[in-house]
Amino acid sequence: MTPSSSPVIGIIGGSGLYQIDGLTDVSWRQVSSPFGAPSDALCFGTLEGTPVVFLPRHGRGHRVPPSEINFRANIDALKRAGVTDVLSVSAVGSLREDLPPGTFVVVDQFIDRTFAREKSFFGTGCVAHVSVAKPVCRRLGDAVMDACGDVTIAARRGGTYLVMEGPQFSSLAESELYRAWGCSVIGMTNMPEAKLAREAELCYASVAMVTDFDSWHPGHDAVTVDQVVSVMHANSGKARALVKNVVPRLGGHAGPCVHGCQRALDHALITAPEARDPAMLAKLDAVAGRVLKR
Repeated sequence: MTPSSSPVIGIIGGSGLYQIDGLTDVSWRQVSSPFGAPSDALCFGTLEGTPVVFLPRHGRGHRVPPSEINFRANIDALKRAGVTDVLSVSAVGSLREDLPPGTFVVVDQFIDRTFAREKSFFGTGCVAHVSVAKPVCRRLGDAVMDACGDVTIAARRGGTYLVMEGPQFSSLAESELYRAWGCSVIGMTNMPEAKLAREAELCYASVAMVTDFDSWHPGHDAVTVDQVVSVMHANSGKARALVKNVVPRLGGHAGPCVHGCQRALDHALITAPEARDPAMLAKLDAVAGRVLKR
């Protein structure tokens, strides 16, 4: 985002968030990506004067399981649609007693335990290494916390999201292991999504909506879909209120991100210009065009 450009807010809706309240001038459009098909068409609209692009992560009707989500196509399509800021909303299990169901956690770290997913836009013909030491944008996180306060959502700032492969829920031993690692919540969808958003130089923040206590809690039975769906329905109304409140806040931001999210590729490319594969560069036109054209 340049100093003269206006923000376009991308919303990736996970389990429980399938629509955006208050959106006007709505149109669903297919956006093609060289990385394959996104989870669904993208929903374009305006919320209180701010352009919004909404993508249901699992597709409308929740058709796509976590391991089959084309994360690269999703992020690439959002970038092609002009998105500058991405707010990711997902349902998670809690690994801590003080994060009961109904709590929203604005996470700041991830541990990636997935193993069956494409995790980078780059590869043979154009190699890049970006930093994900701080994988979320603090500016977006601040705005989300302010919005949670305005709509009286119980929210916690900070925490580590353990991303498992799924689609099965955790064993008790796994759940206890992740608790011993100091993780706060567990889910199946924010990786490699956050890594790809960084490669695409998008500001990214994650709102984890707690639906259950995973399998570790002695006072609860093992997590079930029925249990998750019940709390998810209650969370979905809060998520829609949050999005409606936070989008105008983000829309009022002018200029590049002060935390450097939109310059993540400045020193990431390692392949010599003369050794770069033209076919790979063509695929990277949206994600890395800013640096490849230099």
